[in-house]
Amino acid sequence: MPVKHIEVSGLGTIAIYKRRDSRALKISIDNNDQIRVSMPNWLPYRVATEFARNKSAWIAQHRKPPTLLKDGQTIGKAHRLEFVVSDRAKTPSTRLVGQAVRVSLPTNMNFTNMHAQLVAKRGATAALRKEASSLLPIRLRQLADQHNFVYSSVHIKQLRSRWGSCSDKRHITLNLFLMNVPWPLIDYVLLHELTHTKHLHHGLDFWTEVETHMPSYKQLRKQLKEFQPSL
Repeated sequence: MPVKHIEVSGLGTIAIYKRRDSRALKISIDNNDQIRVSMPNWLPYRVATEFARNKSAWIAQHRKPPTLLKDGQTIGKAHRLEFVVSDRAKTPSTRLVGQAVRVSLPTNMNFTNMHAQLVAKRGATAALRKEASSLLPIRLRQLADQHNFVYSSVHIKQLRSRWGSCSDKRHITLNLFLMNVPWPLIDYVLLHELTHTKHLHHGLDFWTEVETHMPSYKQLRKQLKEFQPSL
């Protein structure tokens, strides 16, 4: 399904999906606070952006308030967030210290400050990337060997609206934010992408293959759709 991400003033980035079977414009907000517009395949993208602008009041009503990152919060599988006030800090900064994502703040700044939150998110994302690069390729290889799948390569990226993807060359890409997800749901995503090495679609034979390797995939798929990570 084609998707295009467009920056819209006042709304941020919206994801626009063109669908062959769509007859009308539809707007929704996913669990990651991503605005999604689906539209007929023949309409130009500018129609979707204007549609989103006209729905700004609805979006404001249905968007979740931003979730604040807090001191002591768990990041991924092994890291923890630390906000530290420092006399030396002129502006917020972050660095990884062992398993800690340490955010240094000036004495006159609270962790709720927008700039402090932005820096904290940047540091947390770096920690997630480190974990994902270390753990996900290993787990993918284990599942591939266990279920007799063959893939060409694996890459870790920060994706906007997908947990993973697989190309027709069997190159698998995984979202670093998977490290916020419980391991059973991670395994579902990995097996989903591995199945795409045989079936590059979501037809009946694809889901039959998924069920062969993971009989509980329907429950896991539902849990993943309902999962709401704090980062």
